[in-house]
Amino acid sequence: MADVKWIKIAVDIFDDEKILLVEQMPEGYAIITVWFKLLCLAGKQNNSGVFVINNKIPYTEEMFATIFRMPLNIVRLALTTFERFGMVEIINDTITIPKWGKHQSLDKIEKHNEYMRKYMANYREKQKRLASGEACKPNSKVNSKPNVNALELELELEQELKKKSTKHKHGEYNNVLLSDEDLEKLKAEFTDWEERIERLSEYIESKGVKYKSHLATIRSWARKEMPKAQENYGLPAGYRPPISD
Repeated sequence: MADVKWIKIAVDIFDDEKILLVEQMPEGYAIITVWFKLLCLAGKQNNSGVFVINNKIPYTEEMFATIFRMPLNIVRLALTTFERFGMVEIINDTITIPKWGKHQSLDKIEKHNEYMRKYMANYREKQKRLASGEACKPNSKVNSKPNVNALELELELEQELKKKSTKHKHGEYNNVLLSDEDLEKLKAEFTDWEERIERLSEYIESKGVKYKSHLATIRSWARKEMPKAQENYGLPAGYRPPISD
């Protein structure tokens, strides 16, 4: 099960009609405190919003009062209020928060943890190779730091995406901008890809023109060349080389 370190709270939670009604009660603010403590406990347990100990002992009002360090009468009032408003449900004498997993998007957390498991497996493999004297690739994607939290992981993923989309300068005049992915597409589509880059570079430098996408420009020029190629080499009408988008 995913190790949950945070829970999602809507920024407009205090505009929710149920919360507004609770605020107007004599012990409104104390009841809301109980609600947030319930949410945090549900996230800490990560048991689909079902409050049980060791997967078999349901939490009692007395247990909540002890854990929350709050008066028992406040906790009882809060739980009664939450049940009346549909904020909690009691199923087989067990207090639950309805649709907890849906609201907290735990599937995304599981995906993060799955990535993390693979990440750490790669890291441990790298450690083994280093320990045995084997060389590791200098551009290895495995971070050298073993303790990677969810935020660091998310930042690393964002950096990987940015790296893939970053455009690099190509051509004699360094004015043809292509990402690594763009360049791979050109190599796959044209055997003379280097010549095509140079032609575009020279044209941009001499004419001072600007194009939104240099990959799309090279492809467009290639399509315009097809009628002449068909005439010279007897290619069938309408023939175009395959292009992978």
